[in-house]
Amino acid sequence: MSFARKNRTNVSGSIIAVVVVAAISLWQFYVFVTFRDANGVVDAQGGINHLWWALALAVIACAGGFFVSSVFLRHDTEDELHITSSIGRDRTK
Repeated sequence: MSFARKNRTNVSGSIIAVVVVAAISLWQFYVFVTFRDANGVVDAQGGINHLWWALALAVIACAGGFFVSSVFLRHDTEDELHITSSIGRDRTK
């Protein structure tokens, strides 16, 4: 398997993982918002653990999204970039 195909597979898998973590985070937040006590009344304070899970998973999804997007910003490591300066050169030639 070529490097490009492996890299594409890894990035695709990472994107899917980030989406799954974000979806679980949204589901935990939904459970927090719709949490009901024994009487059937919406109780935000009773489901505080769901809020903490939602926040933690959202942070993980954002960090994962940042790292996945940083893959697209990397330059080719084998590509050499030579920067030359004209300082000190004789420009009259």
